[in-house]
Amino acid sequence: MRFNFLLFLIAMVLAAGQPLFAQTSAAPDTYPTKAVRLIVPYAPGGPTDILSRLVAKGLSERWKQQIVVDNRAGANGVIAAELVARATPDGYTLFLGNSGVLTSNPALYAKLPYDAVRDYAPVSLIAAAPLLLVAHPSLGASTVPQLVNIARERPGQLIFASGGAGGVAHLAGELLNSMTGIKTIHVAYKGAAPAIGDLLAGQVSFNFTSTVTALQHVKSGRLLGVAVTTAQRAASLPDLPTIAESVPGYEVTPWYGILLPAGARPALVGRINQDIAAVLKDKSLEARIIADGGIVAAGSPESFRKLILNDMAKWRQLAKSANLKLD
Repeated sequence: MRFNFLLFLIAMVLAAGQPLFAQTSAAPDTYPTKAVRLIVPYAPGGPTDILSRLVAKGLSERWKQQIVVDNRAGANGVIAAELVARATPDGYTLFLGNSGVLTSNPALYAKLPYDAVRDYAPVSLIAAAPLLLVAHPSLGASTVPQLVNIARERPGQLIFASGGAGGVAHLAGELLNSMTGIKTIHVAYKGAAPAIGDLLAGQVSFNFTSTVTALQHVKSGRLLGVAVTTAQRAASLPDLPTIAESVPGYEVTPWYGILLPAGARPALVGRINQDIAAVLKDKSLEARIIADGGIVAAGSPESFRKLILNDMAKWRQLAKSANLKLD
């Protein structure tokens, strides 16, 4: 009788499509019961790292558990992304992913050790930030139409710098080329600092970079602030137009969000989403993000997934039309 009853239970479980011995993880109402690791795909000190530590501090205070920020820099974020993709989906490994790792990398690399759609469970968007299009004063372009006209008069002669091939700043320049029909040349540097250094020296014509990196140079007059890359004007730079005001449809919005490894239970995803939303309501955290040129951008796991898919399609289309590839 007992043996038959056991067979009956096994049959019921298999019919329901559930694993017979499910992987254990913390229940949402008790989570977390130990320290949580937050994987960051860049080195300490950069914008992504700073944001990760702000969020980690808020979650740690809310959860009464330590959040360990684990910086795994290298290979355009591939090292960190692969690490998270292979982690146990129990909620104790979080990933601070961004638009570069999750949407432009899949468009540019023929092979990656992770799948940006299948290997992660999006939890919540955290923040977005415009890139600032800045030009050296010697170029004589303080507006997007002026820059485009100069580029048309001098095809293949204007050089734009970025902090690395395949990064969002590189793609921002290639998208401007594609949408306006101009031909400017990209030069990749090993980081935003040397790229902005050569722009200040007049070695390159213009640059797409973070507001934190360039704003001080714009205020001092050493660089010209031309436009922001987001669809709407930035709250921190209300007088600066968007590129879309001159090039309709243009938008590049770098974003950052929290993800779990695929397989995390929906209830756990929902619980962490709610806690992140609560943390992002903190006025001091919001003020810090705005001061760094960003905006708080919380949302549902579903809206975050849609954003990833839409951006991925956008960059794949650009990579195909502009023949952009990385090894």
